[in-house]
Amino acid sequence: MAGATTAERGNPGSGKSGRPPTSRKPPKLPWFSRPAKSSKAPKSPKPPRPAKSPKPAKGPGWKKFSRGPVAAALAAAVLLGGGGSWLLYGSDWLRVETVTATGTEVLTPRQVLDAAAVPVGAPLATVDTDEIESRLRARLPRIESVDVVRSWPDGIGLKVTERKPVLLIKKDAKFVEVDASGVRFDTVPNPPKGVPVLQLDAGRSPSLRRFDEERLLHEAVGIARALPEAVARETLRVSVGSYDSVVLELSRDRTVMWGSAEQGEAKARALTALLKAAPKADHFDVSAPTAPAVSGS
Repeated sequence: MAGATTAERGNPGSGKSGRPPTSRKPPKLPWFSRPAKSSKAPKSPKPPRPAKSPKPAKGPGWKKFSRGPVAAALAAAVLLGGGGSWLLYGSDWLRVETVTATGTEVLTPRQVLDAAAVPVGAPLATVDTDEIESRLRARLPRIESVDVVRSWPDGIGLKVTERKPVLLIKKDAKFVEVDASGVRFDTVPNPPKGVPVLQLDAGRSPSLRRFDEERLLHEAVGIARALPEAVARETLRVSVGSYDSVVLELSRDRTVMWGSAEQGEAKARALTALLKAAPKADHFDVSAPTAPAVSGS
């Protein structure tokens, strides 16, 4: 049998199955004939970073903050505060041990101390000074004012100012003392020297409709307060017949027509001048201080 024809065989490079022949790889060239590798494109430069703002310069007094010293300081403050409270209120120190009274004239220091009743042994910081003052003025009306002072570490000082009488009101066999404010503050068995006795004779005076006895008492107090000290020592009695009829009775049976309580200072000056000008006179009239009068030998 005859062989395949040329047409049947196909192209010389075709396989047995008639598939087109695969392409062959080109032969490798020697290294000196190879084309040079293309270099990579240079990377674009990164944009510059913005400059940071400079930190403020540290001054010579600057110190680095540290929690350690602050915590220690706070702990010390707490300890000191607690220790101070214990020292003031809980310890046996700083407690009242001594109480003193000064400024007394008629009263005695013992009377003041007993009336004050300061709590000895109590913490000095807890003593209520206002309460002590109120207690003293209530129990001893003769006291006009008192300063209660803490004297560290363990004392209380009581500085007393007593009321001074300017008039006396006779009550039975005793005398009621009246101060310059018209306050009746004590009753004594014997009249103090140099203090005149008030005598109210205004029972029939029509002026009582407007000026009662309490008002007349205050008027008499104003007159006694206006008297010069030398005259006050010689004044034995202040007799009040009405608001504008007040008579002073002096030693050696001398009398002074004073009138009302008005113009007290001018009347006191006129009376002082009359007493010097007519020492042997027994009656003086200063009810009109611009025209004073004197009579008697």
